[in-house]
Amino acid sequence: MSALPLLTLTVWLPIIGGLWILFAGAQAPVAAVRNDALLIAVATFVVSLGLLLGFDASTADYQFVERTSWISAFNIEYFLGIDGLSLPLILLTTLISILVVLAAWQSVGERVHQYLAAFLILEGLMVGVFAALDAILFYLFFEAMLVPMFLIIGIWGGPRRVYATVKFFLYTFLGSVFMLVSLLYLYAQGGSFAIPDLHALPLPLDVQKLLFLAFFAAFAIKIPMWPVHTWLPDAHVEAPTGGSVVLAAVMLKIGGYGFLRFSLPIAPDGSTAMAMFVVVLSLIAVVYIGFVALVQTDMKKLIAYSSISHMGFVTLGFFIGGLASAGWSSEGSALALEGGMVQMISHGFISGAMFLCIGVLYDRLHSREIATYGGVASSMPHFSALLLVFAMANCGLPATSGFVGEFLVILGTFQIAPALAATAALTLIIGAAYTLWLYKRVVFGEVRSEAVRLLEDVTGREKFVLWVLLAMVLGFGVWPNPLLELMHPAVETLLEHVEQGKLP
Repeated sequence: MSALPLLTLTVWLPIIGGLWILFAGAQAPVAAVRNDALLIAVATFVVSLGLLLGFDASTADYQFVERTSWISAFNIEYFLGIDGLSLPLILLTTLISILVVLAAWQSVGERVHQYLAAFLILEGLMVGVFAALDAILFYLFFEAMLVPMFLIIGIWGGPRRVYATVKFFLYTFLGSVFMLVSLLYLYAQGGSFAIPDLHALPLPLDVQKLLFLAFFAAFAIKIPMWPVHTWLPDAHVEAPTGGSVVLAAVMLKIGGYGFLRFSLPIAPDGSTAMAMFVVVLSLIAVVYIGFVALVQTDMKKLIAYSSISHMGFVTLGFFIGGLASAGWSSEGSALALEGGMVQMISHGFISGAMFLCIGVLYDRLHSREIATYGGVASSMPHFSALLLVFAMANCGLPATSGFVGEFLVILGTFQIAPALAATAALTLIIGAAYTLWLYKRVVFGEVRSEAVRLLEDVTGREKFVLWVLLAMVLGFGVWPNPLLELMHPAVETLLEHVEQGKLP
């Protein structure tokens, strides 16, 4: 137990700060609102660093636990705690939130206080998802996230924002209904909503399969996996730049986290039985969605489809262990699962950077069409150099974080199913094709208009945001060991739990 309630501070500081900005910011100068929002985001990140500094990476036990009765009639608790699976995602969330506030400094000019308040509230809710150890508390945070993102897209989005928001809301809300039903069933069986108690609850195989499918409905939509992915490109295209960054960098990861916190440990035998099903869908996403990305003409839509393809590697890494004859705790299972986790963190930085780069161009020419650009390198050399590194990372170039996650997933998969590993590895060519095609058309070639010739290079604020992400991408690409050491005990414990199963 921490002397200070660091988890509670990390969850509620941005929420309370966002509410304060929402109500007090209407009468305040815009500059003051922006400064206050940045101060709250930075303070939240500093508090989250306290979690990292006090975290014991040698154990898989939950740390910084805060637990008190909330609704005693139903045994619902305010129960928070983190392990090596949740801490990296919390740090990703708090860092990305600072960059999103900075990215909106000049690009958002209307209802600034409401825009920034929505992002701060969203930040706290996302941290709550990663910190919650009570299933109902998790569900409440999981559902509440929809509201600020719905408003961000619906108010500050593009021409088809209403269609995109309704589609986003209906898809994600429908999937979470199945999760709620599953949680109520588990409570009826065990009398507790505490997630560690649900992990230990014995369940018949048929029940585990049904629970797995119910959780799958919620988390596969959130990632999203093929074929329930169609809401994501529309949401990205219509969302403002900050909305796209948070959606790609953090919100998609909640689906992957849900598989690790709910599907695999609560229904381990069901997960093993359904592993091939998930692996096949993952490979379809990697291959098919990669080809879909290749034919896009809108930069945002191309990166949105790229996200779906890259998240296919995440789910492949999480479930390939179910095909191992030697069991989930084999070396291949651990490599693949850790690779999936690294891929989630890496994709958060890379996709966030790519959407921010698109936002830089959109702020200047108000177009996301690839055909609008060409020859950008002549007028924006600094920007073009930064975009090149992020594009290479999106391709999985060695020495970038994009390589580490994909390499570990493929290496672990090769030890279990060489043919599937070869398929996944060959499809990396598709990712390189659509990413380099995008870069070539936008940055090189002839300057297609006078507007492109007169483009101004990135400002100091834009450089800072992109250079922070560049440091993360290259830092974890060259030295991923701190991240791997942080999550390794939790991964090993999860794999042992899944291998043992819990049939009554």
